[in-house]
Amino acid sequence: MLFTITGKHIEITDALREHAEEKTSKLPRYYSSINQVEVVIDGNDAGNISVEVIARGEHSKIFIVTETGEDAYKCIDIAVHKIERQIKRKKTKERDNKHAGGSAQEKIDKSVEESEL
Repeated sequence: MLFTITGKHIEITDALREHAEEKTSKLPRYYSSINQVEVVIDGNDAGNISVEVIARGEHSKIFIVTETGEDAYKCIDIAVHKIERQIKRKKTKERDNKHAGGSAQEKIDKSVEESEL
């Protein structure tokens, strides 16, 4: 998996780089087709830090999350948690659509038979 971290108006320390890489390295566990993760940390004059995590997967699947706060480490944690939820939701939808099984009428007939018993 390709990992890149970019800082805008802020210097990226080794500790910050390691923290972001450690947190985002777990993303392929939830969705195996993720092959690139990009973290953009933007600091502004007001002291707020904005963290954007972009995960790219095969077949042009892109997951993007932005989190703003005062602590970069906390923002990374929250952003990774949000992107994990997005990925889980996408994976669940793909799995449910793939294994829909049977027509709607068959499901109705089956539920009617069960309720009669």
